[in-house]
Amino acid sequence: MPSSVYAVLAFRFSVAASMEAFLTSTVLVALAETGDKTQLLSFVLAAKLRRPSAIMMGILLATLLNHALAGSVGVALARLLSPTALKVTVAVAFFAFGLWTLKPDSLDADPKQHRLGAFVTTLVAFFLAEMGDKTQLATVALGARYPSLAAVVSGTTLGMMIANVPAVLLGEALAHRVPMRLVRYVAAALFIAVGVFTLWSDPPAV
Repeated sequence: MPSSVYAVLAFRFSVAASMEAFLTSTVLVALAETGDKTQLLSFVLAAKLRRPSAIMMGILLATLLNHALAGSVGVALARLLSPTALKVTVAVAFFAFGLWTLKPDSLDADPKQHRLGAFVTTLVAFFLAEMGDKTQLATVALGARYPSLAAVVSGTTLGMMIANVPAVLLGEALAHRVPMRLVRYVAAALFIAVGVFTLWSDPPAV
């Protein structure tokens, strides 16, 4: 088979793998973020600051920075572990996230308003709230599971925006319009399904 054919096949496989990483990351995080601590923070920020555009830009930048860091940790983890150990570790992590998703979140404290305005207040509050949160840790696992860091980070960021932009625009009225319990069960089922698929598939490529 000519080398050009191999190159085309390799390119198509790479694109398909990146799309899988992007779509999986987007759907998982969008569902897991519904009712999550950081979405509750979005409700509070929207009511307190009343600057939707600045809040959404703060959420976007905070998520990009936080998830780029988290995804990079996942990539580093993938390089440290053997393929089999990595596969089992990532699968167990997804099972744990599935169970974690079933538990409703609560916001620890109201964010402090920064003197530089709504954007900086949101950026700082959202970045700190996302530290150690399940969507951040899920991004670590996704970064270890998939070889395309860019696809994972862009997918998890889009998922966060899908969940949080309506929260900023509609406020707590959104919580009464969305069946939160059903969304949690669907998110849990998807996390567990990804964990099962990870166990049955080839070890993540590094």
